[in-house]
Amino acid sequence: IGVAGQNVPLHRRIVRFFNLPVETGVLVTGIEPDSPGAKTDLTEGGVIVEAAGKPIAGLESAREHNDVFTGLTDRQAEALLLTLFINAGRGENNGVNMFQAWRHGDAEVLASQTRDSFRDFPTMAVRMLDARNHNWIPKIENYLRSGQVYFVVVGAAHMGGSSGLLALLRQGGCKIEQL
Repeated sequence: IGVAGQNVPLHRRIVRFFNLPVETGVLVTGIEPDSPGAKTDLTEGGVIVEAAGKPIAGLESAREHNDVFTGLTDRQAEALLLTLFINAGRGENNGVNMFQAWRHGDAEVLASQTRDSFRDFPTMAVRMLDARNHNWIPKIENYLRSGQVYFVVVGAAHMGGSSGLLALLRQGGCKIEQL
């Protein structure tokens, strides 16, 4: 949908004042131009607490998200910055345009390119992607078993590969169909 966000806690006064059904929201951190998200009234810095009348909750709390980064050694922190920012700034990886792969739903190309960006620091891929994917699966499976409709949003790098959410859901017996 072209919207980047981060799960954030809401101050209890805001929750009470607006009589919100949730204590967290999604902070909009970026909107891709010409995406479906750009055609809405979303703004960077805004907080989404519901969509289509349904409350929004994250797959991980802000604390759990931050735990991915806490405890990094200086070398690991430097590796993370190099991996994320330098590679992202290149736009194209080995002739592959990551944004085009994302737009076409090619999770395996995204996974391959993401893994390649972590090739010098594979433990960071485990920390940033694999461990979180495994932590999210029980929550997603609970959503599926509930009989209710949920809209689950994750970063594209979490989808493909043998440790990606699609493969883990297939291993759990889910049928995956790209729309």
